[in-house]
Amino acid sequence: MHLRPAALLASLTLFTAVALSPPVNATELAIPSIQYRQRSLPNGLQVISVEDHASPNVAVQMWYHVGSKDDPQGRSGFAHLFEHLMFKSTKHMHAEQMDRLTEDVGGANNASTGDDVTNYFEIVPSNYLQTLLWAEAERLSNLNVDEKNFKSERAVVEEEYRQSVLANPYGKLFNAIDPSSYTVHPYKRPTIGSIEDLEAASLQNVIDFHNTFYRPDNATLIVAGDFDPKQLDAWVDQYFGWMPKPATPIPQVTAKEPARKKNLRYTVTSETAPLPAVAITWLIPPAADSADLIPLQVAAALLSQGDSSRLYQALVYRHQVAQQVGADADGRVGPGLFTAYAILASGHRPAEAEKLLHEEIIWLATQPIAVAELDKVKTQLLTDELRQRQTAQGIAFALGQASLIEGGAEHVNTDLAALQQVSEADVHRVLQKYVTGAHSVTIDYLPQAAKAAPAAGKGAAK
Repeated sequence: MHLRPAALLASLTLFTAVALSPPVNATELAIPSIQYRQRSLPNGLQVISVEDHASPNVAVQMWYHVGSKDDPQGRSGFAHLFEHLMFKSTKHMHAEQMDRLTEDVGGANNASTGDDVTNYFEIVPSNYLQTLLWAEAERLSNLNVDEKNFKSERAVVEEEYRQSVLANPYGKLFNAIDPSSYTVHPYKRPTIGSIEDLEAASLQNVIDFHNTFYRPDNATLIVAGDFDPKQLDAWVDQYFGWMPKPATPIPQVTAKEPARKKNLRYTVTSETAPLPAVAITWLIPPAADSADLIPLQVAAALLSQGDSSRLYQALVYRHQVAQQVGADADGRVGPGLFTAYAILASGHRPAEAEKLLHEEIIWLATQPIAVAELDKVKTQLLTDELRQRQTAQGIAFALGQASLIEGGAEHVNTDLAALQQVSEADVHRVLQKYVTGAHSVTIDYLPQAAKAAPAAGKGAAK
């Protein structure tokens, strides 16, 4: 998951007013709070809503508190598989009917699977809100989990794996980051899963997974946009309220990732990559347990956001050892990752890029940061967030991220202020605490021809 500090705007009109009003001080923009409502149904369903009549549209999102970390042992990819299965038939809907209920009225729908959550989201003209609430309740309560749907969507997921991991020259690199970075926590299972695990699965495995996690007390419904609150409550009660709360408890991940005691190194080889690459990761605290995530995300942006960023200027422009670079601070419900990587230029090896990555991170962690540079990056991050939140869909995403990943919906109204307050000292502190002062995992990514002669000190090939 990426930076989603909230405190979004209630409407486009409000956004214009904020943009023109004077800030509280010379550097901080005063941003009105999102006026959200939150309630729980007796069956445990959480409902968050934001009334906003800026446009005659409404966003409907169902966030299930289940991600790839909850996949059964030896059955990686189940959460992702269900992202696909939820678009198949139900007792009262044909397969792919969600497309007809959204696209045929000028709207859209999609879904995504992460480490911690699976979310389904639609945007439609507001007079179709009732239909969408019925449809989401229908596929929660009456999904057809049968052999036909299971096998067809398993084949789709397996082909997605072939395209995104095997056919992509650097797909195996990014797919190896989590397995290499975690030793105990189930985050080590990649979200997309594996063909072997999916092929080993039975229909009963899939039915059991559905019954375990797709239930009202493991879901959050978010509605944002043009609606009447009383009518929304009545429809939610009508379509979701009758569902019973299961008596069985929801399984929780209890694994604790141990602190790293030494630096580790792995080698991954590729049959399709034309050039080598290198990635380095460090563990960071859970998003809800630390105020350090936002400074870490600012640090990642200083390193890699745009052509003027430090990693681009050093590795791509000045030294010309890389053609692509990146950094990210990925906050999760459990321990997250700070990652830096480089895809090399022709004639260069991972060790060259690794050395420069460390040098740039150490320099950022210890040397003065120009005020203009820090302000520019924070303004870019702030602008991105405010731009997204000019839509009902963006508002709903911000609330989902705050509620399910950051520890509570209230973060939607505090994180943008926290972003604006990040200082040079904050960037130095978090990098020295979690990155330059901590143990790392390094992945050397080599074209297949280089497999026979890895650099000295490499660990076992993966």
